Amino acid sequence: MLGILDMLWWLIYVAIFVASLYALVDAVRTPAQAFPAMDKQTKKLWVGLLSVGTFVSFSAVFTSMRFFVFIALIAALIYLLDVRPAVRGVGRSEGPYGPW
Repeated sequence: MLGILDMLWWLIYVAIFVASLYALVDAVRTPAQAFPAMDKQTKKLWVGLLSVGTFVSFSAVFTSMRFFVFIALIAALIYLLDVRPAVRGVGRSEGPYGPW
């Protein structure tokens, strides 16, 4: 039976996995020209970093491989808090009632 502390850590790992997966999906959906236009690293680099981070955080949830999970969290947070706001509006078409 899992203790309270083990359950808390498991929930933290699940939250890191969800954040990494969200960042990866957003990076894949963002147009490639938006990254250099806003003076950020390339889309390939971010998708690669976030893919590895998502895999590592997934492994932390379902196995005992938890050593690099916080590095995955750092990569996801850098993308979500710095890169995503900068590249969000570049290259996306606006409709008459706002973004599509």
